[in-house]
Amino acid sequence: MAKKNRFDEDERLEEEFNINHLKRTFVYIGRRKKSMIMALLFSAVSSVCSLIPAKIIGYAVDHTIPNKDVRQLLLLALAVVVIVALSVTLAVIRARIMTRVGQDIIFDIRTDLFNKLQELPFTFYDSRPHGKILVRVINYVNNVSDMLSNGMINFVLEIFNIIFILIFMFTTSVKMTLIIFAGVPVLIAGLAMLKPRQRRAWQIVNNKGSNMNAYLQESINGVAISQNFVRQDENETIFDDLNLNNYESVMHAIKLAYWTTNMVDLISIVAISVMYMAGVAWIRPAITFGVLLVMADYAWRMWQPIINIANLYNQLLNTLSYLERIFEIIDEPVLLTDSEDAKELPPITGNVDFDDVTFCYDDGDENVLEHVDLHVKAGESIALVGPTGAGKSTIVNLLSRFYDVTGGSVKIDGKDVRDVTIHSLRSQMGVMQQDGFIFTGSVSDNVRYGRLDATQEEIEEACRTVFADEFIREMEQGYDTQVEDKESTLSQGQKQLVAFARTLIRDPKILILDEATSSIDTKTERLVQEGLDRLMDGRTTFVVAHRLSTIKNCDKILYIANKGIAEMGTHSELMKKRGFYYEMVTAQM
Repeated sequence: MAKKNRFDEDERLEEEFNINHLKRTFVYIGRRKKSMIMALLFSAVSSVCSLIPAKIIGYAVDHTIPNKDVRQLLLLALAVVVIVALSVTLAVIRARIMTRVGQDIIFDIRTDLFNKLQELPFTFYDSRPHGKILVRVINYVNNVSDMLSNGMINFVLEIFNIIFILIFMFTTSVKMTLIIFAGVPVLIAGLAMLKPRQRRAWQIVNNKGSNMNAYLQESINGVAISQNFVRQDENETIFDDLNLNNYESVMHAIKLAYWTTNMVDLISIVAISVMYMAGVAWIRPAITFGVLLVMADYAWRMWQPIINIANLYNQLLNTLSYLERIFEIIDEPVLLTDSEDAKELPPITGNVDFDDVTFCYDDGDENVLEHVDLHVKAGESIALVGPTGAGKSTIVNLLSRFYDVTGGSVKIDGKDVRDVTIHSLRSQMGVMQQDGFIFTGSVSDNVRYGRLDATQEEIEEACRTVFADEFIREMEQGYDTQVEDKESTLSQGQKQLVAFARTLIRDPKILILDEATSSIDTKTERLVQEGLDRLMDGRTTFVVAHRLSTIKNCDKILYIANKGIAEMGTHSELMKKRGFYYEMVTAQM
């Protein structure tokens, strides 16, 4: 299998600056063209309106005030108030539109991300800590949300501001505008030098934060064991190291961000100072005081958007590192999909054939199974036993098509599982695994998860079959009792019984029990055995287990070892053989 990424190992980073991650968000933006066009229109008008008052004030300084025209001064003041009010109103409307657009985009990205996670194979989840997956779905998407809502608003606004300020500046004084812009090439060169370092710094921040979150989740899940073994001090030491690494990476990234903002501030101050000196010492005979006043206002207005864009640039680099991780999941290949000519699997009887099956998890890995032949008639019960890692669960996962065989074929009623749709295949199977997971909701909801259209009567009948009905009715709210996987309302054995009822209600033709009774105490297992017998009657059943009571009555027992079926027979046949199975059974006595 693929090498597992640990909580203390950094994930791979992209070497090149990839603007395509940002471009991909334009696909989501394109779904809201009308809103974007309205926001852009309001931004343009608002930007123009915000620049007109300076022109009016300059005119008043040069003409209205020297002429002592009070009436005109009042009209100009009223015009300034109206124009500013219009500019503010349009800015608020634009902000609301862009905020909605940004949140809609995040909604779509998070939906696509979740839907993709539902399709990814076991190998994806087995290859990395779940905390590193959660941080992408929650933290990274939330951080991208800030850029795509607030960041987009400000970026669009600042672009319009710069464009219209330039127009107003050039129409006011070309020479003074060119003096101010002398610092722009220096700024561009400085940003180009800092960009690669800033991008890598934010990538490292994400890695270190992801490592810390992964360990935090692991620590929370294992807190009972840590306290039992008095491992709190050691855990704190590990977390302190991860927390320190995260802190240092953030501080380094912030330091580089400050370099950007300080550089912009310095260049803007120098450029504006030069403009003042030029206006006063060199150009004054050709311009009025009002023009100098207007240009001074525009100069500050021009550099402020540049400063804001520089800050947004830092935020953009950070956002790109988040998008890299988000789209990495969305682009993760789904290893198993329906073939183009896949057909619906008709109602099955339950005949199963493994024909010369060979399997390995990844190309280049050692085979887990080699040349396995197994033929099961409908209604037969098959027990799979053997050492850990021998391939027992692999066999049932191949049957459910969670993996595809490397060689040979797996067939149900003569149909290769690769030639039928995955939904039609798995919908006719019932699978119960070792953990007996409980979803948040009522007991009835958890059983109904096996078949969503099940009636309450059918739910209760399934629970009676596995002897879960009695303890459920003893709870305060019975079948309406709210439960979840990590709380203590249900014992581990009771959780298994509820999960077992969830499997029963599907009424599957093929039943897979993967260590399904391993967490149930001996007394509970005796109660459920009768229900198991009734369930298995007439169904093809594969039982992965170690308990003798669970497997000894199966029609065939397969001892899996050495990449295949080392022994096969009934319990009595294998005990007489005195081989691997005999040694396993006697070791339990």
